Amino acid sequence: MTAKIFSLDEVSKHRTKSDLWVIIHNKVYDITHFIAEHPGGEEVLVDEGGKDATEAFEDIGHSDEAREILENYLIGTLDEASQRKEYNVNVIRAGELPEEKSSSSLRIILPAIAIIGALVYKFVLAPKAH
Repeated sequence: MTAKIFSLDEVSKHRTKSDLWVIIHNKVYDITHFIAEHPGGEEVLVDEGGKDATEAFEDIGHSDEAREILENYLIGTLDEASQRKEYNVNVIRAGELPEEKSSSSLRIILPAIAIIGALVYKFVLAPKAH
């Protein structure tokens, strides 16, 4: 079976509760019959209808089970001209904490300076004050 290819314009026509398609990672899903089952409510799905919902899908942190359920609604892929090559998403699975991207050494240096300052005060400066 050959996968059907859709244009972004074609997908954008399917954005109502009775006819709802979304794009996630350049794949097209007809989620019309899933609306009533969606744990997050139908409104969030309808809001993303007819467009690329990748960032919204990933930002919420869907479980592996949710990703498997999604595959049941796959109807095709987005045509090459409409595909996004990169997404600004940090894929988070349900139950996981997001990874911190800060590599700043200040997170270590500042507390260390505070501790050293407290020790210097306690053992060097405070005894001389008495």
